[in-house]
Amino acid sequence: MTIINDQNYPNLDKLLWVMDKLRDPETGCPWDLKQSFKTIVPFTLEEAYEVADAIETSGPQEIREELGDLLFQVVFYARLGKEQALFDFEDIAATMAEKLIRRHPHVFADKEFTEAEVKANWEAEKARERAQKSKGQTSVLDNIPVALPALTRAAKIQKRCANVGFDWPDTEGVFAKIQEEILEVQQELNQTDINQQALEEEIGDLLFATVNLARKLKKDPESLLRAANNKFEGRFRAVEQHFAESSTPMEQTSLEQMEAVWQKIKRSGKEG
Repeated sequence: MTIINDQNYPNLDKLLWVMDKLRDPETGCPWDLKQSFKTIVPFTLEEAYEVADAIETSGPQEIREELGDLLFQVVFYARLGKEQALFDFEDIAATMAEKLIRRHPHVFADKEFTEAEVKANWEAEKARERAQKSKGQTSVLDNIPVALPALTRAAKIQKRCANVGFDWPDTEGVFAKIQEEILEVQQELNQTDINQQALEEEIGDLLFATVNLARKLKKDPESLLRAANNKFEGRFRAVEQHFAESSTPMEQTSLEQMEAVWQKIKRSGKEG
């Protein structure tokens, strides 16, 4: 088997060479040969989440490895595009470089820009790009990927609307909306015969309004909920550990006992 010379071949070119070998119709990997644009999408999403997880929980080695896995996904798409005479890796890189230069005239042009001008140019470029992709549609909500995590997509929808002035001037209106949605959820729960579809809609509205608070405060709701998940998990594991050390099955303890341990762990800050 011929192995490419590491010293004479740049590593990115080597990775592209590896991909070519994997997709070789005669000697390639059977699994890789079966794949298409659609079939590798779940793997791409998984790899992106693994990068995020490594950044939150691991060290540089793990982050580097996960980034490599994610880069391989791009290389895979590039290879599929090349086979179908659509595009290749060079086209992807060139498109990205051109887009970044165009969106950052304050960096690449011989002109100074104010912060307001930088933001205005960015939004104008994004709007122009959306118009090119919209195929005749003109909504500011065009081209927000449906497959995005719901929290992230909600924030993007709200941001697009805010960019054209459909937004509260401060957080006071956001808090009022959250309180309104809480009351509407309670009203549905107080019905003698609960309409499950209406209840689901009201809970969804409450979640959407809460995302708007995060967006208004310039916080990423997806990151905030991930952090909250991690915090809850750490505390609950500590509760489990407490009862395990006392040889007391949690199923045999009361909610009051568990809550007391929870509050003690919360006060101590010793979680996980």
